Amino acid sequence: MVERCFNRLKQFRDLATRYAKRAAYNRAEIITASIVLWLCTDLQNTA
Repeated sequence: MVERCFNRLKQFRDLATRYAKRAAYNRAEIITASIVLWLCTDLQNTA
């Protein structure tokens, strides 16, 4: 399950290549990507 989560997060190119130099920016990108993935999954389950 964790490996699948990482694979889904790699869809976001800036996370995979780590363009962000500061830890706070990187964390914010991960949180934003996680929310987007969660919302997409939630919408697919309700439809």
